[in-house]
Amino acid sequence: MMKYSFALVITLCMGLGHAQKFDGLAQTPPMGWNSWNKFNCDVSEKLIKEIADAMVASGMKDAGYQYIVIDDCWQIDRDGNGKIVADPERFPSGIKALVDYVHGKGLKFGIYSCAGTKTCQERPGSHGMERIDAKTYAEWGVDYLKYDWCFTEGIEPIAAYTAMSEAIKEAGRPMIFSICEWGLSKPWTWARDVGHLWRTTYDIRDWYDGEINGNFLGWSIILDKQVGLEKYSGPGHWNDPDMLEVGNGRQTNTEYKAHFSFWALLNAPLIAGNDLRNMDANTIEILTNTEVIAINQDQLGQQGYKIFDYGDSEVWCKNLYNGDYCIILFNRASSRQQVAVQWEMIAPELAADSFALRDLWKHEDLGDFKYGFNAEIPSHGAKMIRLKKRYKH
Repeated sequence: MMKYSFALVITLCMGLGHAQKFDGLAQTPPMGWNSWNKFNCDVSEKLIKEIADAMVASGMKDAGYQYIVIDDCWQIDRDGNGKIVADPERFPSGIKALVDYVHGKGLKFGIYSCAGTKTCQERPGSHGMERIDAKTYAEWGVDYLKYDWCFTEGIEPIAAYTAMSEAIKEAGRPMIFSICEWGLSKPWTWARDVGHLWRTTYDIRDWYDGEINGNFLGWSIILDKQVGLEKYSGPGHWNDPDMLEVGNGRQTNTEYKAHFSFWALLNAPLIAGNDLRNMDANTIEILTNTEVIAINQDQLGQQGYKIFDYGDSEVWCKNLYNGDYCIILFNRASSRQQVAVQWEMIAPELAADSFALRDLWKHEDLGDFKYGFNAEIPSHGAKMIRLKKRYKH
């Protein structure tokens, strides 16, 4: 009989325990808020407290949002022991006190760092400091780490992200690990056992379409880049097409509804990026639509996929846990147009079946439809419908 030292057995058991804590996270896509899209570097203790208050007061917490994530610029230096230091002017009470405040609201706290020598805004990065940073975040009570990819010349992404992943596990506090490498090394092919979500593209901007130097993208451009990635997504490991721009003011309400619809269908993390303290009724309606959120949070965890593309007309589908389907009819044209779906587009054996349809934005039952369905869709709009369990005629 092979003998093992007591220390080895303890080490193995501890390692298994950390892995179980880590692997049990993000069984549905994370939901929360991040500071970058709206506030960039203008972050502070006061802002984060007010955002946490607003997440509760607006109904977003009740709708499923949990994480309050500070992006870049919270950190300013390292102390003599190498420990990361928060900006004392902007965060006078320290990060631990702020984490406690957020936890006191029944929410969870996220923070930002970078795999490079510096962050994207040239604050101290975590390269070579992974263990001390992960330990510090664990001591503060952090629940979520977004890990960026600036100033990484000569650094290999799999090794860099694995180093931080292992440091988080070693620190012992369960944290969602968000890989923000912009899809450069195709992280969907390697990151499943390293992190819980990974960016698939460069950064989103508050545009329906449009692209600047390939680095800043409108959401419909990002949508196109998700085609074919659906097989890599599932419970505990999600494709991340970047944060939401809903409510930031540069798109129409129709475009924002379509944006939110697709992020729900794609199993994207629903990370709001607007000012939660100042939302109009339309923004609140979009961000707290529980019927659309239910599609995103469906426990099957199967990412939506395109089933029909005729230029300006597209049809997308998502298979749901209870046998239902969710369909999006999408109009990319500059004017209203009819968009149609036949059930055989979902699967040939459904061609002559009937489904009970529900409009997830109007919150209306549309009735039973055999063979298919069509609707007039506004420019840049999306009709999101749930197909109830089928029955044959």
